[in-house]
Amino acid sequence: MRLGLNLRYLGRLAAAPPPEESLAYVQEAERLGYCVVWSAEVFSSDAVSVLAWLAARTERIELGTAAMQIPARTPAMTAMTAASLDLLSGGRFRLGLGVSGPQVSEGWHGVRFERPLVRTREYIAIVRQVLAEQKVVHDGTYYPLPLPGGEGKPLRLGMHPRRKDLPVYLAAVGPANTRLAGEIADGWLSVFFQPEASSDQLTQAQAGRKAQGLTLEGFDVVAAVPVVIGDDTGACADRVRLFTAHYLGGMGSKLHNFYTRQAARTGHADAAQEVQRLYLDGRIRAAAAAVPRRFLEQTCLLGPVSQVADRLRAYQEAGVTTLSAMVFPRDTEDGIRTLRLLADALAKSGAGD
Repeated sequence: MRLGLNLRYLGRLAAAPPPEESLAYVQEAERLGYCVVWSAEVFSSDAVSVLAWLAARTERIELGTAAMQIPARTPAMTAMTAASLDLLSGGRFRLGLGVSGPQVSEGWHGVRFERPLVRTREYIAIVRQVLAEQKVVHDGTYYPLPLPGGEGKPLRLGMHPRRKDLPVYLAAVGPANTRLAGEIADGWLSVFFQPEASSDQLTQAQAGRKAQGLTLEGFDVVAAVPVVIGDDTGACADRVRLFTAHYLGGMGSKLHNFYTRQAARTGHADAAQEVQRLYLDGRIRAAAAAVPRRFLEQTCLLGPVSQVADRLRAYQEAGVTTLSAMVFPRDTEDGIRTLRLLADALAKSGAGD
């Protein structure tokens, strides 16, 4: 298992550090041997600009989107962006994609959130055609190319991509989408991964791989995990409560919140519903306080180094191949200390490559 760093996105909802502080974390992660840094997007900063900025300030660490929103861009534009970033970074780019949810897709991008699995399958098929330097022809429901009855013609990417097999990842929460990740992607971007409850999810990914005559060998299972290291596990847990409540309560509509459903599937249905109710009522602090400590300890790395090392072994044994840390520092020094202690914990755990 390798370590990565997940910066989330810039903005008040992510409680993310300012850009120069994030850069300090990325450069320290690179020095420590972390393999990849991921940048996200919702309706704040975009994932691509952040990575382009980081590409110019790093040398070895790989750069991934976790994830670029499918409703925000055409598949051809995404493939052009991926090819450009991969070329400019010297072959360090990883393309992570996600369908988002109805609140963002319909409220921000003006794209109906319907048949997301079909849309995702079509989207990635076109991205791969573009990167393979093929003339793009796609007879799909959502992305028919060229448009029927118009003046368009099949086009080919007007540059030579550095890698035609650039790795494509799919952000997936529900069972069907996780199966799709195994079938059509090179890796799965997960969040709130629970080692004790991971077998169903990995079974879905494995089924998707099997449909293509493949195994999980070489398939990158990426877990984005909040990390707070300290002597008092309860105090560490408190630092990730607002972040967790935001996902369980506010990342989606009342009817469609994939994170609330995931928590329910892993034994936290009542608590997740209560967190969502409080959050949607505007009682954010109460929602954060209602997040069960057990859920936080199952989905985060919290407490002393020895305890974190034990949990790292659990993640590795559950099938995670890249553990991407999300840090919640008090200041820059605390964030850098967290990255160093996590690297120490991985060395102590014996779970590293």
